[in-house]
Amino acid sequence: MTVLAQTPPQACGLPGIAHATWAGHRDGLQQLSVWRQSLSPGAATPAHQHECDEIVFCLAGHGELVTEGQVIPFGPNSTVLLPRQRVHQLLNSGQAPLELLAVFAATPVDTRLADGQPIALPWRS
Repeated sequence: MTVLAQTPPQACGLPGIAHATWAGHRDGLQQLSVWRQSLSPGAATPAHQHECDEIVFCLAGHGELVTEGQVIPFGPNSTVLLPRQRVHQLLNSGQAPLELLAVFAATPVDTRLADGQPIALPWRS
């Protein structure tokens, strides 16, 4: 068992997105990854998918989930459920940072664009 000191999300090379990997393969996990992200007002992830289930907890701010032709708003204390291989995009629709905590059922996290092409993430997964 381990206790990890967590760092706040830092700029990561994707416009308007700050990221911190809080736990994953490098920490000895074999089936889970935990990411903490902050999206600036107007920022969005690219449309993408994962080869595992994902749960996103909204800690603060207001966002929209874009998936399967739908735009679904969410806010603080919301949980976004994303089954594996579901193409999705998260965007900050509010005036304050969108604070997210994501848990993935895999480590490392295989992330792909909507067309299935792999994304080289600019952080440790």
